[in-house]
Amino acid sequence: MPADLPPWQTVYWHFARWEDAGVTEKLLTALRIKARTAQGREPEPSAGVLDRQSVKGADTVGTDSRGYDASKKIDGRKRFIVTETAGLLIAVAVLAASWQDPDGGKTALLGMYLRSPVRHVFADQGFAGRFVDWARDTLKTTVEIVRKPADQQGFAVHPRRWVVEGTLARLTAHRRVARDYERHPEASEAVIRWAAINGMLGRITRGHPAQSQLRRTFAWI
Repeated sequence: MPADLPPWQTVYWHFARWEDAGVTEKLLTALRIKARTAQGREPEPSAGVLDRQSVKGADTVGTDSRGYDASKKIDGRKRFIVTETAGLLIAVAVLAASWQDPDGGKTALLGMYLRSPVRHVFADQGFAGRFVDWARDTLKTTVEIVRKPADQQGFAVHPRRWVVEGTLARLTAHRRVARDYERHPEASEAVIRWAAINGMLGRITRGHPAQSQLRRTFAWI
């Protein structure tokens, strides 16, 4: 805990009270609406983008909520997020890294369903199959799988999915989100929402999404 903050017990007490009252959820919704309207868009989104990210878990992450992602070779947790098409966070679910993508995607999609009118979601091939049928039959939501072009070689940007990957990158730029330090997954979700709130405030202030700084060049005299 930084030295200029109160004792950690006091900070956590306020943190827990705010979460019990749903403060971060309300802030996230209000700021997302403000950011969208400031850009001349409708207050509520009509489409979303789903993705996941495996992150290492610190020693404070208990064995009851951590796992091993064999494909990424990461021991920790997996974050599933849904954003609108400009990268603003709608819903987040934090689970053990051993969870399969379709199973974790259900939790995130259900959170989106309860918090927004979005009923069309873009996702990558990891969510193809029965997950698409479940979303259609249970949530009346269409999941459109964004597949790689058959002739693609090497890396290529897919606009429909790049926004959510950019959001994950910006979230992990926050020190507390660079890895998972929280004992409980619910606390981890709250910290991610706070990081997203910080990003939305910056976007509203600037009037546009954050951009990478241009590399400076120096002329030697």
